[in-house]
Amino acid sequence: MLRGINVGGQKIVKMEQLKVLYESLGFTDVRTYVQSGNVLFEGSEPDSSNLSRKIKERIRKSFNLEVSVFIRTEDELRRLIEENPFEGKDAGKLHVTFLSERPATWPLDEISNAKEGGEEFLISGKEIFLFLPNGYGRTKLSNNFFEKKLKVNATTRNWRTVNSLLSMAKESHH
Repeated sequence: MLRGINVGGQKIVKMEQLKVLYESLGFTDVRTYVQSGNVLFEGSEPDSSNLSRKIKERIRKSFNLEVSVFIRTEDELRRLIEENPFEGKDAGKLHVTFLSERPATWPLDEISNAKEGGEEFLISGKEIFLFLPNGYGRTKLSNNFFEKKLKVNATTRNWRTVNSLLSMAKESHH
């Protein structure tokens, strides 16, 4: 997942160009999902921080863009969906913020103080589950907020996207 491409006319990259870029790095079965920088691929590099660095550098070289890259395996996505703490609530209000790494500290008071009307969050490893009854566009619990408070990179996807990415990942080896 890439942070902040094709959002509000910024950092425009065509998904087809992205697909070619990933293939040029030796990845196979490369597919993209919607315009916001979701790329599924098969690769043999087990170290995800190494992988994200390679992809980030290639994007910088090819498109002259500075983007954060977040890697999750199919198993990590499956686990995430299985442990949904907001099961039974309106899935349309559910989002997951993915972090580039585990933060050194979690300022829980500051996060709680930023919540508004019925918002909930739950932290799990390198992800934050968000239940946002008023929608993502209105919350203070944004990528920028978490990046400032946690000193790591963050990108957020809605629950439908997270589920779609998992089903696409499953399809690739059936």
